[in-house]
Amino acid sequence: MKLPSEIVVESFLPTFRALLASELSERGFTQNEIADRLGVSQPAVSKYVAGEVETEDAYLEDARVHDTVERVADGFDDGTMDGYETLAEVIGLVRALEDRGPICEVHEREFPALRGTGCDLCVRGGDSSLLVENETLGDVRRAVRRLKSIPGVAEHIPNVGTNVAQALPDARDGTDVAAVPGRVYTMGGRVHVPANPEFGASKNVATVVLAAQAADASKRAAVNLATSDALLDSARVEGMTTVEFDADREERRETLDEMFADGVPDVAYHLGGFGIEPVAYVIAEDAPSAVEKVERLVRSS
Repeated sequence: MKLPSEIVVESFLPTFRALLASELSERGFTQNEIADRLGVSQPAVSKYVAGEVETEDAYLEDARVHDTVERVADGFDDGTMDGYETLAEVIGLVRALEDRGPICEVHEREFPALRGTGCDLCVRGGDSSLLVENETLGDVRRAVRRLKSIPGVAEHIPNVGTNVAQALPDARDGTDVAAVPGRVYTMGGRVHVPANPEFGASKNVATVVLAAQAADASKRAAVNLATSDALLDSARVEGMTTVEFDADREERRETLDEMFADGVPDVAYHLGGFGIEPVAYVIAEDAPSAVEKVERLVRSS
């Protein structure tokens, strides 16, 4: 008997580490720097880079593996990915490869009793709600990393800060919406992210997300920016729909519900009020898509 976890440790991890170590080496990282990021020794890195570690062709031939290696290397290269985010990326990849993917292929080869059974042990019987929560948090993490990298985005972040929020498919209230605790803010012209996303970490952006999702179940995410003529002009240039609403916080959910009944716009904005900064909410199907819209808006402004 051989467990799926043994396959991950014995064949997947050495292959993934070898690919990532080689990629980082090509980008100019020292072996000590690579060892620190991979959580292994420098001699181990030397073997990875020299091709002295046995790798598995089933993983080498899978585009998802190479895409993840590239994404993690980019994050290490530009400083936008920490150890927690890296672990999330790798765990997500493992789950994908376990779902009738190359991990299954290797498992069946090592444990022939599985052949022809249509085995789904790795994906059957797990806590599906937990998987969805992890996927939602992962979407927000990826979106925040992309937001940080957008040239000129700092100029569009309001004084109250920006947040990237995404709701669970069956969200009922703000505790079902993932966002960044403390919000994303600027300092010295640079974008700073104070923490990894959590559920229940947003109020205003979550309210917009919940209202949008209630009107259109496919709209589960939003990003807030500072309302400006330049931003609204960019929305028109990009062919995005915009709707203005009253800034009153007390009646905001009711206002949004009424407004979204005629369709959820790409951008819902208000012009502020007493003690309320003008804010625009960019709405999309998920957090990465919302940030993609933000990038288009910033590029056109």
